[in-house]
Amino acid sequence: MTWNISDKELAALVGQMTLEEKIGMVSGHGLWRTAANYRLNIPEVLMTDGTYGVRYSIEQIDGAQDSDSQLSMFLSVVNADVSRSVEGAFGSTRPATCFPNGSSFACSWDVQLAHELGEALAAECQAFGVNILLGPGINIRRTPLAGRSYEYYSEDPVLTGEIAAAVIDGLQENGVGASLKHFACNNSEVQRTTMSSVVEERALREIYLAGFERAIRKSNPWTVMSSYNRLNDVQAAENHWLLTEILRDDWGYDGVVVSDWHGIKDRPASMIAGNDLDMPESGARKQELLEAVEAGRMPMQALDRSCLRILKLVRKARNGIKPNAIADYKKHHALSQRIAAESIVLLKNEHTLLPINPETTRKIAIVGAAATDPVIQGSGCATTRPSEVDIPLDEIRRLAAGASVSYHTIGDFAAGGNTEQAALADIDAADVVLFFGNTEVGYDGEGSDRTHLGLNDDQDELIAALSRRNPEFTVILATPDAVVMPWIDQAAAVLAVFFGGQGAGRAVAEVLFGKQNPSGKLTVTFPVQLEDTPGFLTYPGENNRHVYSEGIHVGYRSYDKRKLAPLFPFGFGMSYSTFEYSNISVDADRIDAASTIKVSFDVTNTGRVAGKEIAQLYCRVHAPRLIRPLRELKGFAKVNLDPGETKRVDIVIEARDLRYYDPDHGQWLLDAGKLSIEIGASSRDIRLEKTLDVDAAARPSTILNVESQPFMVLEQEFARKRFGAFLKDQLNIDDEKAEKMMEYCAGSFLGIYNTVAWVAGDKISKVDMAEFLDGLNKEMGVTISKAA
Repeated sequence: MTWNISDKELAALVGQMTLEEKIGMVSGHGLWRTAANYRLNIPEVLMTDGTYGVRYSIEQIDGAQDSDSQLSMFLSVVNADVSRSVEGAFGSTRPATCFPNGSSFACSWDVQLAHELGEALAAECQAFGVNILLGPGINIRRTPLAGRSYEYYSEDPVLTGEIAAAVIDGLQENGVGASLKHFACNNSEVQRTTMSSVVEERALREIYLAGFERAIRKSNPWTVMSSYNRLNDVQAAENHWLLTEILRDDWGYDGVVVSDWHGIKDRPASMIAGNDLDMPESGARKQELLEAVEAGRMPMQALDRSCLRILKLVRKARNGIKPNAIADYKKHHALSQRIAAESIVLLKNEHTLLPINPETTRKIAIVGAAATDPVIQGSGCATTRPSEVDIPLDEIRRLAAGASVSYHTIGDFAAGGNTEQAALADIDAADVVLFFGNTEVGYDGEGSDRTHLGLNDDQDELIAALSRRNPEFTVILATPDAVVMPWIDQAAAVLAVFFGGQGAGRAVAEVLFGKQNPSGKLTVTFPVQLEDTPGFLTYPGENNRHVYSEGIHVGYRSYDKRKLAPLFPFGFGMSYSTFEYSNISVDADRIDAASTIKVSFDVTNTGRVAGKEIAQLYCRVHAPRLIRPLRELKGFAKVNLDPGETKRVDIVIEARDLRYYDPDHGQWLLDAGKLSIEIGASSRDIRLEKTLDVDAAARPSTILNVESQPFMVLEQEFARKRFGAFLKDQLNIDDEKAEKMMEYCAGSFLGIYNTVAWVAGDKISKVDMAEFLDGLNKEMGVTISKAA
């Protein structure tokens, strides 16, 4: 079962392979396996989909691996519509635990819970004999319309990276490899295999790649999956800058890069770029690679390198196998319920409508098909056949004690006659109305973005109409991402469940009745209208190019910068408790680029029930050298408190996380000046603040050259002194005249050389000026080398 073999022996195996065997080693076998080599006793590795559950297709994994049926089976997965049933979409898929989807469980902001999720997924993989689970998916949720946003965690890279690293650790510590995906900028499903995500380097580094870097640095996933899209006009699977210069050279990643399924268009180019494993098996791509090697268009060294990486992956996978493993699905169902309960976000609770008191509540009216047929997950390759499903209506009735509980479909309110009148009478007479709303199921998901941010089947209009009749109205939302709420002023309470997995029914009921105090907080910003979203003007792209026009101002960064009020801000979530923050301290008043600081503060539960608060740490730079967001998340902590209890909370952050990327310098920089550490209950609710001084090189606003305007040289005192000394030396003048010349230069819009030459003539050559400015750049720490 295990494969105990040394690095030296693995290298020797590569040397023993024929060219055809090497081609086979870097190509899949069937849909879900690597190729075994029986001559050299090299075993295979089995992988399957799942970012929140294990999708084990009996036909695709255990059936015949003939190439004729592979493409049709693959497309049946990608294009599956789960609006009716998972079984109908996926045939005989083995039941597994369908945990809350990424957009749901990330709202727990609970790294330990994410680790437990990884552990549970690993246990089910081990029971199925799966060696690698193709997840987590961590693309930034740039637009709420994105079809696969339900799989992903957040609009923020710090939160994304922390959650992902914990899931990966939970998997890999238990012998199952992860595949961190989709690398990179697969932020929309519109023409996803041909569309080029056009992203400036600073936004790439600070936003879209940062979550990947953080997860890789903290958890070292066994594989990274390249994405379908083009990135800055180069296919991601064939992008040397992305897969080698960034991933391997800058970040030091030494695992396997695997393609998304049929994501490679030029196999030799992909291997040269650093894409080791081509999935699934493709005879045409194998032949293309063979011909390229034989013709000398692709170096054997690159092929051997990928073979060795895959052999090391096979060794890890085989040595991680736990024979005769059994998964405890009842235990995992309970975990699914717990994760869902920790992740539900209470968005509104006017006049404390919630929690429902079953002792004083006589009549509950429930509306919406999602109460009896819950929407628990999105559509696509991640879709899981649940081992069991909690039905919200049943769970509510279980907790409602002696209250009368009625149920109506949406259609009842358009049926006319006695049916409609009876339904309306129930609404009018209810002590509380629970409306289960959802977005369209089946169209959006993998392969298709949403076309709007409203609910399905005129639900928005019905919520508005019914909540006018009865103000004791609660809306429970099952959505992949943010939605608009034109009825928000009328509904008294709103719960955002997102796609909460198979245990969401019980979790919702327990939150509604106060058995669980809601503690989830939003991981994205909810807009008032679609037009408020940061990338609205250039979404979804045209002529196969999608320009990310908002740059670094993704999500809350954009709303803050534009002073635009969101419907609900990033990091927002209510509780049945209240919390106060106090006594902030930082263990250093000054920091530099090598610093690690501990921020401490008190959180007190001032409410009447136990609860959990998610405290968020933001950084705000006072006078940024380049344009920066108003504030950015840098850390967080979830703290559990009894009524009246106070706990001291510590959050440790590294100065490296306070830096920004300057493309001109090709460096991550931390500038001299002041910055504030802010502690908040959300991005728009800052409770505490502490200002720190930063010791760093004083840099000009840009790299200096002879065309730089004089103020750019004179804005830093250090540079001004150097320039004055240079003028004195070159022009043989005294301090007073040098100062007058600098005052004269300061008002010029011409380049600094032309400005000086206007007065001094040819006494200073352009070459001498350029040499002086190059030296000044170096003295101020400016280099053109690139660092991670």
